[in-house]
Amino acid sequence: MGKQVGDGSGLRRAPMTAPARGREWRELVHAPMTAPTRAWRGLVHMLITTPARGRTWRELVYALMMPLMAGIGLVHLVLVLLSVATTVNLVGIPMLALSVLAARGLGTANRGLARVLAGVRVTDPAPFRTRPGLLNRLGAALGDVTGWRAVIHELVRLPAAVVAFAVAAGLWGGGLLLLCCPLWWRSPAFAHLSPNGWPGAVLLGAAGLVLLLLAPWGVHHALAPERMLARTLLGPDPGAARIRRLEQARAMAVDDAAARLRQVERDLHDGTAAQLVTLALNLGMVQEDLEHAHRPERLERARALVDGAHRGAKEAVAELRDLIRGLHPPALDKGLETALATLTARSPIPVKLDTDLPERPAPAIEAISYFCTAELLANVARHSGARRASVDVRAADGLLTLLVRDDGVGGVDGAAMNAGSGLRGLAARAGMVDGTIDIRSPAGGPTVITVELPLHI
Repeated sequence: MGKQVGDGSGLRRAPMTAPARGREWRELVHAPMTAPTRAWRGLVHMLITTPARGRTWRELVYALMMPLMAGIGLVHLVLVLLSVATTVNLVGIPMLALSVLAARGLGTANRGLARVLAGVRVTDPAPFRTRPGLLNRLGAALGDVTGWRAVIHELVRLPAAVVAFAVAAGLWGGGLLLLCCPLWWRSPAFAHLSPNGWPGAVLLGAAGLVLLLLAPWGVHHALAPERMLARTLLGPDPGAARIRRLEQARAMAVDDAAARLRQVERDLHDGTAAQLVTLALNLGMVQEDLEHAHRPERLERARALVDGAHRGAKEAVAELRDLIRGLHPPALDKGLETALATLTARSPIPVKLDTDLPERPAPAIEAISYFCTAELLANVARHSGARRASVDVRAADGLLTLLVRDDGVGGVDGAAMNAGSGLRGLAARAGMVDGTIDIRSPAGGPTVITVELPLHI
């Protein structure tokens, strides 16, 4: 504020110069905000910017299209019921088979719309397969689980479509109508809705603005039942999805085992075996030199060869020990906590380990957890550029949860598991025991990878 000066009778404020006034405003603008102020500004910014986001308009289009899609599904459902009613005359059997296949097609269309417009993450079911022959095709169509699940979706989605459409029309349409109240409040066509005077029209316009700001959130939550139905009924059958997941895990496990066997073979052939061959040659040369031990130069060369053979033997033993540790770390015999403590202590970057294991997991689960941690920490050291990492291991409700976090650059995605990287091997190891791996790594970090395994097989 201004400088305080006295004139003998009291204090008066000296006028501020332009630079001082500008400095005061800058101090006020850049003053640190309190937590409530930050929360309030964040809320206001969110309310103002949300209507301009692409997700808002996609969800609005989806909510407005839902009655149309539900009506098409209702017409198809009537055809299904007619086909079922005429199956007693055998005429309806081909119609029913075609209706089930048509339901599969409608399910594909609904799944695509839900994925693109409503942001539903739903996996495509297995394609329709049948053997040659009319009877085989009819039997496959009538027993198509995906098609019947789509029929159920047509049956139960109508209430969800009505609710979503009503909320979207009420919030967006009502908000626009009230917002424009100052423009139409004197129109004879809206005499029954007109407020009493300008103050009422302005208040209704403000209420319309509030409705428009809240409309994106209302539509998003009104679409929750439809998103749940799409994930539950338009995705793959849980049993079929589990079988497919186990088949993929088995294939990945076989490939991973073959790759590890090739790696062990290369390590033994190029490392230990080569050193043992060199050791045998050196010992043969020592034997020849010892036959001429009366010659000082041959005796000296024998001593040098023995020293080299001794070093080679120790290196071969060390490589064999490392190879054995890679197959089954001896530290695991003392428990997973001890093995992970040894592993994190050898990490080139600082790693914080936190474990809570009230009961000891099965030996196979301990081995998978250990190798997953080793691979993830190796990836952190090689690729992430992180300065520190943490490993959290918890056991609860029959599950062992392994969480590895780092403060690196991020940018890892789930597609890396299908690109032949080390994450593919982790997915194979976890899948062998019906475990899962989840990757969350936005650009700029942090990276959080969660592995969930059953405590006992």
